[in-house]
Amino acid sequence: MTTPQPSMPQTAPEWQAAPGAGHPSYTSPIPVVRTHLGHALASEWTKIKSVRSTIWTLGVFLLLVIGIGLAAGALVAGTSEADLSGESPLALGFFGLLLGSMCLITLGVLTTASEYGTGMIRTTITACPTRGRVFAAKAIVFFLLAFVVTLVSSSLVALAHTSMLDGARSPSGGEWLKATVGISLYVALLGLLSLIVGSIVRHSAGAITIMIGAVLAPLVIAMFMFASSLQDIREALFEYSIPNQLSVFYANSLSESGPSGWDPLWIMAGVTAVAFAGAWALLEKRDV
Repeated sequence: MTTPQPSMPQTAPEWQAAPGAGHPSYTSPIPVVRTHLGHALASEWTKIKSVRSTIWTLGVFLLLVIGIGLAAGALVAGTSEADLSGESPLALGFFGLLLGSMCLITLGVLTTASEYGTGMIRTTITACPTRGRVFAAKAIVFFLLAFVVTLVSSSLVALAHTSMLDGARSPSGGEWLKATVGISLYVALLGLLSLIVGSIVRHSAGAITIMIGAVLAPLVIAMFMFASSLQDIREALFEYSIPNQLSVFYANSLSESGPSGWDPLWIMAGVTAVAFAGAWALLEKRDV
């Protein structure tokens, strides 16, 4: 005896497309949002504020800039023989900021190179395949962080020196602007250049060595060029060395010629822009 079979439904299931209708559309229950630069900025800010290297390097930076700055001001203020007439009290902030810039150089390199060392860059690129967007987000977040930290610390030191050194003349508005905003922009660009070198070299120790050499080597080499035939090279190294360009912002240049006014800022901005374009091009061609 044949068992009757149940009749098949005359209509296709909901998931099955009708003949000639093509593939059915599927709507994900998870909301899909088109990513943009803001998401990359949020991601890079989360990373840079949650790692210990940021806390340590910025902590040492503040200690050097503020600590050495206040110590230099107290030492000069306590010296009765010091003649401060006609001198700007802001110039004493140079010493702490020169040493503190090494911390921002280190942090700039670690912001990019450390991800290649740990392999975290693969996760970053998987989450955001647009490499240029990731690189731009790193640069923007680091530059703003370095600028704000430098501006706050240099302003505190400048205010302290103005109140401590009674015999010095009162700085003009232009001198205040250069010794706070100007120097902060320059140091932030120097740190950004370090970030770019870290992206190119992809090795933390190597990139830090390159940047520290770029800061100190020209000045040290120039000090040992005694031959008269090397006089022009010696003066050029002095004039365009980073320590001398830093001193220009305090109207206390180490040389009588060379960059002046806001020239160091434009020089550093041009060098950083060229390096940024080169690093961007390499990033698009190289493997992760």
